[in-house]
Amino acid sequence: MPGPFAGLRVIDLTTIFVGPYTSQFLGDMGAEVIKVEAPGGDTTRTTGPFVHPDMASNFLQVNRNKRSLSLDLKTKGGAEAMHRLIASADVFVHNMRPEPLERLKFDYEHVRETKPNIVYCNVWGFGRKGPYAGMAAYDDVIQGASGMVALEAFGGKQARYIPALIADKTTALFAAYAVAGALYHRLATGEGQEVEVPMFESMVSFTMLEHLWGESFVPARGRVGSERHATPRRWPHKTKDGYICTWPSSDKHWEALRTIAGRPELKDHPILGDRKARRKNLPKVLAMLDEIFPARTTAEWAEALGAAGVPCMPVASLEDVVADKHLAEVGFWHEIDHPTEGRIRLMNPPYSLSKTPPSIRRAPPRYGEHTREILAELGYDAKAVDALIASGGAVEQPEDE
Repeated sequence: MPGPFAGLRVIDLTTIFVGPYTSQFLGDMGAEVIKVEAPGGDTTRTTGPFVHPDMASNFLQVNRNKRSLSLDLKTKGGAEAMHRLIASADVFVHNMRPEPLERLKFDYEHVRETKPNIVYCNVWGFGRKGPYAGMAAYDDVIQGASGMVALEAFGGKQARYIPALIADKTTALFAAYAVAGALYHRLATGEGQEVEVPMFESMVSFTMLEHLWGESFVPARGRVGSERHATPRRWPHKTKDGYICTWPSSDKHWEALRTIAGRPELKDHPILGDRKARRKNLPKVLAMLDEIFPARTTAEWAEALGAAGVPCMPVASLEDVVADKHLAEVGFWHEIDHPTEGRIRLMNPPYSLSKTPPSIRRAPPRYGEHTREILAELGYDAKAVDALIASGGAVEQPEDE
């Protein structure tokens, strides 16, 4: 069954992670995604382990369900081919800064001259109406500016980045959501529109959801930072042989934990009487948990707490995640035979739709793999394609690949 975006064509003028992840979401939903790469290709093609240098692991994970067309937009021929492509498209996604995009004349005002009802999505560092507009941005920078790094430094710990591209991936989710909304509007009215998804604002929205806390009110009614989530003692609890993640938030959960731990004397402890008391004395409660859990192994705690309905899971290593039995059973991992890279492992979309399911239909493309194919679809004959490639306006996949 086709996905909900089947029949839509997306131009993916993006690089690194935030943009390609955005367009991959649309591709998983059934859209035809054409990845337009500058000469040399997306830099993630060389980031991570690889079989061939231009097909590294990071590229594989955010570029499935796409075809690769390489154009030099600084040339007359490359720009002309791009405009032909725009005329055939429904969505245009980029993550370039405003100034170079305007110089190339592929900003929204120029693109909508070619395709008036295009859904045009800007994914960049900062909203263009503020003083940070136009500044370069990467995941580390946005983590710091959004308050995420400060959360890691609670309790006197050294400030550090979250060891994942959390700003890139969060922004990509917002961008795909925004494009879907714009497409719904176009379906209802026939109108295209410009969409702006800045990384900074997206990550502040993500970070401050629970942490705005007292500043939710004007004037403020307390500090910023959720009391439970920002407490310095919020960490996995050490067991006899590892660590376990749990939070017995309800009275029922606490009663189960006391029983399992064999600690009946905790029943009448003044700071454990009810949820309000536990929240008020959170650091002491967490310290008490740290004393309880070393008595048993992680597996013993997980089995006992799980049977009692107390939310808990062991701390899994990345290797554990790859081998996880639940992920295997639900078909989360998707293995395919790539024509040049051999057997590769991708991740299926983590959501499902009963009538229009997402799917993986295309392997991540080699650099310039579909240049000739796409140009032919745009009306170029073989002679014209040869001329465009010879002029440097387009690049095809090297023959030795």
